Amino acid sequence: MELSDANLQTLTEYLKKTLDPDPAIRRPAEKFLESVEGNQNYPLLLLTLLEKSQDNVIKVCASVTFKNYIKRNWRIVEDEPNKICEADRVAIKANIVHLMLSSPEQIQKQLSDAISIIGREDFPQKWPDLLTEMVNRFQSGDFHVINGVLRTAHSLFKRYRHEFKSNELWTEIKLVLDAFALPLTNLFKATIELCSTHANDASALRILFSSLILISKLFYSLNFQDLPEFFEDNMETWMNNFHTLLTLDNKLLQTDDEEEAGLLELLKSQICDNAALYAQKYDEEFQRYLPRFVTAIWNLLVTTGQEVKYDLLVSNAIQFLASVCERPHYKNLFEDQNTLTSICEKVIVPNMEFRAADEEAFEDNSEEYIRRDLEGSGIRKKSICQLETQRCSHIPSDIFGIKSPNTEAWNYTSK
Repeated sequence: MELSDANLQTLTEYLKKTLDPDPAIRRPAEKFLESVEGNQNYPLLLLTLLEKSQDNVIKVCASVTFKNYIKRNWRIVEDEPNKICEADRVAIKANIVHLMLSSPEQIQKQLSDAISIIGREDFPQKWPDLLTEMVNRFQSGDFHVINGVLRTAHSLFKRYRHEFKSNELWTEIKLVLDAFALPLTNLFKATIELCSTHANDASALRILFSSLILISKLFYSLNFQDLPEFFEDNMETWMNNFHTLLTLDNKLLQTDDEEEAGLLELLKSQICDNAALYAQKYDEEFQRYLPRFVTAIWNLLVTTGQEVKYDLLVSNAIQFLASVCERPHYKNLFEDQNTLTSICEKVIVPNMEFRAADEEAFEDNSEEYIRRDLEGSGIRKKSICQLETQRCSHIPSDIFGIKSPNTEAWNYTSK
């Protein structure tokens, strides 16, 4: 297929037909696209449409079609024919990052997913300049572009959270850290400063906090396998700023929605995850920062409401406390009777309550609600169980008979 106006027009017409609700029109169009996707230049025609089409619907459709094409065909399977010619592979990798970062967010997400799929197969050996191209975009100052880079990096690096240790994996992570860790840290500090500068600008804060969420997720991924020397040397910068963000409250970031978490809740949830990772895996290095995180997260727990939108935040905060229970030098904290009473009154019981949202879910589908509850899908209750499992395993003190001013006694025991 030539990169011609005629072929672009033909492709546009068939993409339009794939959106038709009439199966008699839609299915033949889908079959046509499947029949030509093996031709040279087909993916480049899709990318050209993304860049030149004036119809936003066609651009979105082309981006989804391109992503699905990459998902089906990019991997090279041994003893099977190569589904994408080498010239197209080279051209795609040469153009896709720029195109992704210059596209609207809806299209950007599709192309970011496509880059992640390609990266899983080709990075770093067959795509050595990917990181350099991405990092250079941090200098743009355009947070639409920066968030595109961060979103793509998160998709690429999050697999480090579950990959088995190997020399190949560690070599790749070292390469990533050498290129990415310092620019990410500088971006983190600059974004924090911009949040202070634009503290009264709700629109700017939403963009900046979206960046901070992605940066915090990248921190988790890059620190998961082992504690990198760079992050150990710069722990003061990261932990001080994480603590500041954890205790931050800005009315401009608060939402009226009772079910969907806002940016502030999502950021604090991820910071709780990051703190729990360090408490569990890098206890010695994190020890001097841990008390202030315990205090901040405890205060967060006892002041956060029962609305569904806080479920993830509360769950991650409780899981952080569960990770602290494992630390021998904090054993005395959880053995203290006043602390146990406070945990029961302010954490365990409030988060075991049957809320109005739970009642609605039960009324909508009682069988599904019971199934999920038995499986521990209620993340608040599940986290409470994990906290008490850890506490009882590592600090097997009896809390039976703890009195509360609001009840005769807690009908509860850790025996």
